[in-house]
Amino acid sequence: MEMIKLDITKAACFLEKGAVESFEPKVAAAQKALEDGTCPGNDFLGWLHLPSSITPAFIDELQATADTLRANCEAIVVAGIGGSYLGARAVIEALSPAFGAKTGAEILFAGNNISEDYLFELTEYLKDKKFGVINISKSGTTTETALTFRLLKKQCEAQRGKEEAKKVIVAITDAKKGAARTCADKEGYKSFIIPDNVGGRFSVLTPVGLLPIACAGFSIKELVAGAQEMEKACAPSVPFAENPAAQYAAVRNGLYQNGKKIEIMVNFQPKLHYFSEWWKQLYGESEGKDLKGIFPASVDFTTDLHSMGQWIQEGERTIFETVISVETPEKKLLFPSDEENLDGLNFLAGKRVDEVNKMAELGTQLAHVDGGVPNMRISMPRLNERYLGQLIYFFEIACGISGNVLGVNPFNQPGVEAYKKNMFALLDKPGYEKESEAIKARLK
Repeated sequence: MEMIKLDITKAACFLEKGAVESFEPKVAAAQKALEDGTCPGNDFLGWLHLPSSITPAFIDELQATADTLRANCEAIVVAGIGGSYLGARAVIEALSPAFGAKTGAEILFAGNNISEDYLFELTEYLKDKKFGVINISKSGTTTETALTFRLLKKQCEAQRGKEEAKKVIVAITDAKKGAARTCADKEGYKSFIIPDNVGGRFSVLTPVGLLPIACAGFSIKELVAGAQEMEKACAPSVPFAENPAAQYAAVRNGLYQNGKKIEIMVNFQPKLHYFSEWWKQLYGESEGKDLKGIFPASVDFTTDLHSMGQWIQEGERTIFETVISVETPEKKLLFPSDEENLDGLNFLAGKRVDEVNKMAELGTQLAHVDGGVPNMRISMPRLNERYLGQLIYFFEIACGISGNVLGVNPFNQPGVEAYKKNMFALLDKPGYEKESEAIKARLK
């Protein structure tokens, strides 16, 4: 089986000679700390060897549940926020057709915002549909997801009856505690466990990601197999020069030390938009703390070349790019000839559209590198489950290594819910009386 490949040459050339190699001891120490469980956040390392621990029996159980939902639902709503939905959405969007009906049940996403219009329109859309819900929350009290699940649970029971609703509501939550676990046990829902030692943004290869992906009709067996291949390719025993995760962590930290504070994830394939969204959460929530961290941004090319491309080409030189390139598209489309040739594009007649896209990619890389923007490139042979599994684990292990090299705890998120204290105070939540008085005084 082929592997995704990392090319660092157009980024390493912006560093002093030998700079990448100088990171080898730091990267090795960072990876050893992960393996030995001696790094900060070592109680959240369950993802590290998760791919190789997933059994065929477990995949079969997930698939059986997915088959039940697909057989009994026209639509399945995945209720979750952050890592509880982004990984699944990244894979589903990458593999789904851009237009027309999807095969099997339609997968919808909610619980990731508090927009009244969004939730109203969702509940209206579901009124004449047989729908099910996958409720993903370790605690069951995350505001966005809990609010959404309350709405959907009531609606599902009203439309299908309480007994029928039990068959199409699945909980993915804590093994023993929390509101979602209590609800699942009381109502008799099928449930899967979010391991205590796996944080949300590293959970795509747990039921959090695997069940929705299976419900969408894609092969979780192949996805896991790809992750297992990358787990071996990035093992501590793999030499530094051959270990893609070690190389990626070294280069991005080297660039960071040289003033490159922003990493832009680039794709030339619209289906990878949500993969970039998943990547932004993974790296932003892992590294952005202690007043440190590379800011993760993303663009969809060639679309954004007509907007953000200007800034990237000639803006402040604090950025570098990482490009995900799909070598072979799944479909074939040739550029047609036109007798009048009013657009002057007959020179492209007979060429595959993908060839034009690839030359746009290469031309952009050359222009940006010439303009002072370091550029790393990750090539995928095809856009399928196997290579997405490789890509997911590659970014996960590289994130753990990179965060340790940076000197932060990659597995906590001490500031991610700071806004909630103020929100609850403003909403006069019981127990927040003092905070309510203080914040309202500030707003006078």
